[in-house]
Amino acid sequence: MAKVRSRFICQQCGAAHAQWLGQCGQCKQWNTLVEEVVDRVEERRTASRNLRARSPKAVALDAISAEEGPRLTLGDRELDRVLGGGLVPGSIVLIGGEPGIGKSTLLLQTALRNGAPRTLYVSGEESEHQIKMRAERIQGKGPNCFVLTETNTQNLMKQVDELEPNLLVIDSIQTLHTATLDASPGSVGQVRECTAELLRLAKTTNIPVVLIGHITKEGYLAGPKVLEHMVDAVLQFEGDRDHAYRLLRPLKNRFGSTNELGIYEMRGDGLMAVEDPSQVLLGDRGERPSGVVVAATLEGMRPLLIEVQALVSSAVYGTPQRSATGFDLRRLNMLLAVLEKRCGFKLGSKDVFLNLAGGFRVEEPAIDLAVVCAVLSSNADIPVPHTAAFCGEVGLTGEIRPVNRMEQRVAEAAKLGFEQVFVPKGTKGLPRDLGIQVVPVGQVDEVLMALFG
Repeated sequence: MAKVRSRFICQQCGAAHAQWLGQCGQCKQWNTLVEEVVDRVEERRTASRNLRARSPKAVALDAISAEEGPRLTLGDRELDRVLGGGLVPGSIVLIGGEPGIGKSTLLLQTALRNGAPRTLYVSGEESEHQIKMRAERIQGKGPNCFVLTETNTQNLMKQVDELEPNLLVIDSIQTLHTATLDASPGSVGQVRECTAELLRLAKTTNIPVVLIGHITKEGYLAGPKVLEHMVDAVLQFEGDRDHAYRLLRPLKNRFGSTNELGIYEMRGDGLMAVEDPSQVLLGDRGERPSGVVVAATLEGMRPLLIEVQALVSSAVYGTPQRSATGFDLRRLNMLLAVLEKRCGFKLGSKDVFLNLAGGFRVEEPAIDLAVVCAVLSSNADIPVPHTAAFCGEVGLTGEIRPVNRMEQRVAEAAKLGFEQVFVPKGTKGLPRDLGIQVVPVGQVDEVLMALFG
């Protein structure tokens, strides 16, 4: 009996090692090596001969047509925009996210939509009966949706040849396995090899493939890092499961922009696209208590107005508490230090709690000015006018620094009926006919004088 040989593959960079090491010698990451059984030599030689027999010929770059072919639209406005206008024939897309966030629901309802392309939905996690129950819950008919419960890639390829679908959905890539590799499903080698087979299928048949991927407890896509390099687009489906809103964010897109953003609302009958997210997030804009401020921010290419809520109170216990939901806690501590050092507010002995309404998480610094105004409004117990919006980055010296694409932010505030918007001093290119008062400010003290006197 032939001796079983194995090698150790790094999950981050894909480097191969003859023996296990604590640190990868290529990318210097710790505890990333996973054992993988090596294929037999004769099988590799046969595969190499077959590859050489059907290898394509080189083509001059000038002889290649530069015209972009028609994209496959999915009927979902948010998903099509994130993909850059639809799926490119022969492309392969990877969608990752937390368990239960709605990845399978999104793709199944896309396949069940009226006018959807002929879709083969391959599931290795659910039975046909379970998929039917979920289809009835989201009230989908699906005359063009075909379901296959299979985990073997060879059997999957046979079904693709027989059905000839226009779209192939794999749920999920970690459940597939190929007979050419002696390893368990979900291992580094199996994920890489199965993805490679699906990639060859997509490029040779022009059938776009959408993969659903698991993530690790650290929030990264499970499997080797080379998986993200092999696919054409990587989409991250994220959101707080305690809230109804979900964000579809592109991390990589070879055929479109990575600055787009799709917003959905999770309901009992599936995911619904949010047409006007700013209006939904703000809700009723009547008189508000102190500590509530509206920030003009950007999520990708889309301007959003988000409600920032702050609560400042005397510390009941010895050590003051700092808590932030949807905002970086370290940046909140920095802004509090700026207020104490540059503006003279004694916040070191008070509890400060910050929350972004709707379950959104914002990382861009343009929300700093709104956070500062919300904290000071709660500290002084003076409400900020509900017709005002804020946008600007706060520096360590207390100055308010300009941010990009201010025109779109101001236009969004004007569209929703705001009367004032505070912007950094020196902002250029703002039109004068937006119907909103633009208040330029250069220091935090100027904002405080304008709001609280």
